[in-house]
Amino acid sequence: MTFLNTRLPILLLLTSLTTATASAQTLTQPLGGSPQPFGQTPPSVPSLSQTPPPSLPLKQVSVSASAVFSESNEPIRSGLIWRVFEDRGDTSHPNIVARSGSPTPSFTLAPGNYIVHVTYGFASASKRISVQSGNLNERLVVSAGALKLRGAVGETPIPANRMSFSIYVPEAQNSEGKLVIANAKQNEMIRLPEGTYHVVSTYGDANAIMRSDLKVEAGKVTEATLNHRAATMTLKLVASEGGEAFAGTAFSVLTPGGDVIREAIGAFPSVTLAEGEYVLIARHEGKVYTKDFKVESGLDRDVEVLVTDNP
Repeated sequence: MTFLNTRLPILLLLTSLTTATASAQTLTQPLGGSPQPFGQTPPSVPSLSQTPPPSLPLKQVSVSASAVFSESNEPIRSGLIWRVFEDRGDTSHPNIVARSGSPTPSFTLAPGNYIVHVTYGFASASKRISVQSGNLNERLVVSAGALKLRGAVGETPIPANRMSFSIYVPEAQNSEGKLVIANAKQNEMIRLPEGTYHVVSTYGDANAIMRSDLKVEAGKVTEATLNHRAATMTLKLVASEGGEAFAGTAFSVLTPGGDVIREAIGAFPSVTLAEGEYVLIARHEGKVYTKDFKVESGLDRDVEVLVTDNP
């Protein structure tokens, strides 16, 4: 009887341990899944709050643009280049989001802040806009006009390929303060901001130069003809008057004071010069020949240097 009483507590202890283990295994079983081994971490279950609802796309807005001249408010129908920039509100270089060469473009933009910019030749205007909802119509005012330039000698027009113009904005004590455009062509429509400009007209490639101050008015085209007092001389080194010119001759045209105006090499090169007095030097086969000559406005002619006059 003593032996049986000794085993009874041991059986009771084993039964208690078995019950505790089963309870622990029951607690680790995930909801809706298979029982997990004791001590293993169950897999995570995604939370429904981690997936945001899809956002609705922002409604696009139509922005129509046009430009008018200041003073007259006349619409500008050509020569416009439009650009639309993001308005970031800082000094960083903004991104271009749209552009057009139409006089009256229409842009489709998402809600936000923008800068609408238009150029008319060398003139421009810009405007900040806020796009929210509803279509917009924006009008920009441009203070600009245009120049159309020509050249002539007396009543005779100068061929376009012989003319060029440079346009400057005058500054204090300097008529050529700021260069706006160089080598503009004859009859070209030069669009400029309203104001006064200094125009330098060059006939040929030497010293036939004329200058004029011209005013550009908003919405108007200022047409001007600059009259040159000049002529084109054909240079020759000959053995006799009207004779054949020597090829390979190097010519230099100088002022009476010795300043070099133009140099050329050939049998009979041409040079356009302002009216006045000049000295022509011809070099050929190691010999130097000279001649004084005079240029009269509008009188194109040959200037012959005779080798017999230069022993």
